[in-house]
Amino acid sequence: MKLLQFARTSTALIACSLAFSVWAFGDKPVKLIVPAPPGGTMDIVARVLGQQMSVDTGRPVIVENRPGAGGAIGLQAMLQAPPDGNTLVLAASNVMAETPQVMKMPFDPLKDLVPIASVAKSGAVLVTAATYPAKDFPSLIARLKTRKGKSSFASYSPGTVSQYAGLILSDRAGLDMQHVGYPGSPPALQDLLGGQVDIMFDGMVTSMPLIKAGKLRPYAFTGPSRSRYLPDVPTTTELGYPDLQFKGWVGFIGSSKLSADTLAKLHAIVEKAAQSPAVQQKLIDVGLEPELNVDTPALLSETRAMSARNAATVKRFNIQAN
Repeated sequence: MKLLQFARTSTALIACSLAFSVWAFGDKPVKLIVPAPPGGTMDIVARVLGQQMSVDTGRPVIVENRPGAGGAIGLQAMLQAPPDGNTLVLAASNVMAETPQVMKMPFDPLKDLVPIASVAKSGAVLVTAATYPAKDFPSLIARLKTRKGKSSFASYSPGTVSQYAGLILSDRAGLDMQHVGYPGSPPALQDLLGGQVDIMFDGMVTSMPLIKAGKLRPYAFTGPSRSRYLPDVPTTTELGYPDLQFKGWVGFIGSSKLSADTLAKLHAIVEKAAQSPAVQQKLIDVGLEPELNVDTPALLSETRAMSARNAATVKRFNIQAN
């Protein structure tokens, strides 16, 4: 028991030492780029993590919002900085596995980028307005079949899981639904609530407040297991649609030129910050599922698999960005 306790203590001390040493050189603030506008989920997560990382390391961490071009602007800015661990990106896995399928990037997402660590997972939920005349998934499918060729599904952007899932459901269930793409979840959800579109696969983060408020009705969750936030809502796999399983990660992305030593030190920093109770609670508050993973090769393999699957879906349905 004493030996085990000693081993744990030693590991913690090593991690702490690594965390303090990685940014010990230079006096410039660490830059954490968010390829999204201020105030959104990624921005909130970046700021709470950045604050904790600053406390842990004693170095200022500055969050810089660089939205646009499906994340390419922010990622390119990070790649143009020296690969020394002082400039990182905080984003969702879609910038590596979804957007590049329909938008040309000035770099190769799977060769020039590397997922350093993920701090949370996020799935999508199938929703309608609460007033929609279908109380559960079977009755929803039955109603949509009566309106074959006339019903529609919204997506928060073409070339994303929101569109992929809608197309797959329409195809598998024989619904012949029309896709209506939007520039983000808010306008799509507004039209969903207004009855302009029938259904939508939306991210948990944006749908949960409306579900809690009784304005949206959830039918299915796209994760491999039920969501901690919607324990009574079945997964798409449970409902007989295993090909509708979509779940991505949220975390830190860096240059593939990062040295093994720098990568190891960054793992220690992220691991320490992500395990902070304040960070864990904030992830839960915004609707993400805290799940730390600092195994970069495993994350890269997972991202490659997501990218290949998405590429096949884009090709199958001939999806093109607006």
